[in-house]
Amino acid sequence: MKTAPSRRCLLASCLVLGLSGLCNISSALAQVSNFPSKPIKVLVPFTAGSGSDVYARFFGKKLSEILGQPVIVENKPGAGGALAVQSLKNEPADGYTLLLGSNSPMAVNVVTVKNLAYDPVADLRPVAGMTRSMAVFMVGNDSPLRTVADLEQRGRKQPPLNAGTYSPGYQLAAAQFTSKAGAPFQTVMYKGLSQTITDVIGNQIDLAVVDSTGSVATATSGKARALVVTGDTRHPELPNVPTLKESGYPEAVHYSWTSFWVAAQTPDATVKILADAMQKALAQPDSKVFIEQTGAEVMPFGPEAMRVFQLAEIERFRKAAKDSGFKPED
Repeated sequence: MKTAPSRRCLLASCLVLGLSGLCNISSALAQVSNFPSKPIKVLVPFTAGSGSDVYARFFGKKLSEILGQPVIVENKPGAGGALAVQSLKNEPADGYTLLLGSNSPMAVNVVTVKNLAYDPVADLRPVAGMTRSMAVFMVGNDSPLRTVADLEQRGRKQPPLNAGTYSPGYQLAAAQFTSKAGAPFQTVMYKGLSQTITDVIGNQIDLAVVDSTGSVATATSGKARALVVTGDTRHPELPNVPTLKESGYPEAVHYSWTSFWVAAQTPDATVKILADAMQKALAQPDSKVFIEQTGAEVMPFGPEAMRVFQLAEIERFRKAAKDSGFKPED
């Protein structure tokens, strides 16, 4: 029959375990206190040259200057952002890998994709908001649609208006208008902004629902006509173009946005270092100028505000999908 360990043995075992635990804690704290001590990687779920990629590279350079370490941008397009998120989850949760998260992978996909391979709330934690940009409803110069009233009246007739866009997020942005107006669009899904703009200029589609960052220049140059925008207020470069909000659709406020995220298990102290650095970067005058030149505006949310905003966005898209009868993709 085995005898119980002596009290002395138990105390010795506890001491060894305790010292081991303290060493592990000390090592973890040392890693955080030295953060960052090596290059940081930013994963972008879209192709090089996209709006998200441009912001990732601009603020990656800013972070590098503030934190004193190289910041490398790596493009991981595909599966609506799921590939980039999975790449982040495969890395250690130590703050050395960031994700450039836009509204699509961080909110829209929850509503529009069946059996989403990740949970943007449980798997990720926010570091900082960066930018936001409203959508523009754009028509060709020869279009008879000139006002929101024209859009309502024509939209209630048959055949449905063909509305071109390139993201389910913009489709749901339009739905916040169409569901209340009783003017459903026939969505034509494109691969990107460029072809959408080309086809609305050429009258291949009746209407384009696109992001302001890539379309304001087209409108101000006279190549096409902006009919209405989805901001809280009018776009500064399109002062004569009304918002859907002021046109009787207060819930039809929509912005696309960008932000930085890390793995959910990243230590609080590390997140704070990254978040503080981003707030410094966003507060720099040239950052505001750069963002405005792209047709967007600064969205300087900290981690807590970004989480609240993300949850509200998910609910907004859920409501838009429900009201418009949107069916998620497989």
